[in-house]
Amino acid sequence: MQKRISNLPFQGTPEQEEKLRAIIAAHKGQQGAVMPVLQQAQEVYGYLPMEVQAMVAEGLGVSLEEVFGVSTFYSQFSLTPKGQYNISICLGTACYVKGAAAVMDKVSEILGIQPEECTPDGKFSLTACRCVGACGLAPVLTVNEDVYGRLTPDEVPGILAKYQ
Repeated sequence: MQKRISNLPFQGTPEQEEKLRAIIAAHKGQQGAVMPVLQQAQEVYGYLPMEVQAMVAEGLGVSLEEVFGVSTFYSQFSLTPKGQYNISICLGTACYVKGAAAVMDKVSEILGIQPEECTPDGKFSLTACRCVGACGLAPVLTVNEDVYGRLTPDEVPGILAKYQ
């Protein structure tokens, strides 16, 4: 699955930048520093926007291509911000066969965003995952830690209304 770049403008704070610069300084000159710096940067910002990746590249003295390559290769990294309510829809085999794609389409239609995007107000984000380990409840949707199973597209509006 190809990662998307954020559809929202970057809104980092001076405090976050100060933390990132300290992280970079602590790893500068170390072999293999890109990975741990990106992990810590994601903890600071919640995701890895291009502006943060550029600061990491410049600070570590490596190319932006190297940093971008690492951030897009590993699934632990997100290039898009997460909303207050992160909706994740399982597209693993069991969920997909039982209609997860139609559930995803309904969520996208209602929120006006695609997978790996965030609503402009920062309230909702949408992600697709491969398996949540609840195949017996297929198709499954999670909103943060809340799990909803055996879904149909008709149930989506009621679920989203709980978080409005």
